[in-house]
Order: sequence, then C-alpha cells, then structure tokens
Amino acid sequence: MEDQVCIKAVIWDMGGVIMRTQDPEPRSKLAERYGLTRAGLEKIIFGSDSAQLAEAGKITGEQHWRNMSAQFSLDEVGLADFQTSFWGGDRADGELVEYIRSLRPQYRTALLSNAWSTARLEISQAYDVLDAFDLSIFSAEVNLAKPDPAIFRLAIERLGILPQEAIFVDDFIANVEAAARLGIHAVQFHNTAQAHGDVDALLRRSICA
Repeated sequence: MEDQVCIKAVIWDMGGVIMRTQDPEPRSKLAERYGLTRAGLEKIIFGSDSAQLAEAGKITGEQHWRNMSAQFSLDEVGLADFQTSFWGGDRADGELVEYIRSLRPQYRTALLSNAWSTARLEISQAYDVLDAFDLSIFSAEVNLAKPDPAIFRLAIERLGILPQEAIFVDDFIANVEAAARLGIHAVQFHNTAQAHGDVDALLRRSICA
C-alpha cells in the first residue's frame, strides 16, 4: 500500500503545460525565413542571454524584444509581424484549465511561470486562465526564476503550506527535479491525460488530519 500524503495545493507551470504550441506551422515558417530551424529560433527567443535576463526581471519584456529586433534587423512593423508569427500557433489548453478549476476549493491552485514582465498583461488580455489560480507568480515580477529553489520556497510560503503538501507540474525536468529536492511532489508534464492522471493519483492518496 502506498504511503498516504496530505496535499493542500497544486502548482502549475504555464508555458509548455497550460500554454502550448498547438500549430507549429507559423513558428516554423518564421524560422525558415531567417534560415533557422524552429528549435534554433526558440533557443534565441527563449534561451538567449537577453531572455534569461528578462525571465529574472533584470530587463523588461519590452527590452528583450528590442534586443531581438536588433538581432533580426526588424523595424517596428517588422517586429509586430515577427511576434504575431512567433506566437501564432500557441493556444491555451482549455481541458487542462477546466481540470485546474475543478480542483478548487478543495485544493488551492497556483501558477509558477518563468515569464517576462509583459506576461501577466498579455495572458490576461488573450486568455481566460488566470482566474483559475488562487496565486500566480511570474518570475520577472519576483526577480527569481526556476529552477532556483528560492522561487519554489516563495510559492510555498505564499500558499501558506509545507513543501510536502504541494504538487508541482512542469514540462522541464530540471524544474521538476528542483521542486522534488525540496520535498514537493513533482510531476513532469508530457501530455494532458498523463498529467491529469498523475496528479489524480497523488490526490487519491491525500488524507489531511
């Protein structure tokens, strides 16, 4: 028989979990325009020094895009077209968002996202997802980014729980492992059905005194 746990909150990543590239064509075509693969383009936008500074709140999201504009020799109109194409295939996973909503009020829900300073406003304007969470933390707003243990501790503190009372779901293994080292029940996201099942399996074991 599996050991019982006491779960009080489920914490979710945003990009790659709730928000995913459902249609790769717009981003792939954009990459081809600049002689890049889609993976190569994403490495520049998400993995460059500029992107890392933006995630940690050391520069703004706007400054990061200005840096990208310079790198790709874009004027203002060209940058707007670039951004439209880059994000053109991204969608929110409505099924997953509804599952997250269904966890409340029995469990608290939280969002823990490595994201630039513009993310909260942009997501609020484009998608009806943030109200599914009792707490939302964007890395640029707190000057911390996953997998730094400090950002997980901050989320746990703001939720008012112990690490072992939380489940954390993320697609990046480095983030999953970082959470697990703190005692958080960590689940790596591969697809909606798998994540749903893994979270439910933990919740079935949850008995809180």
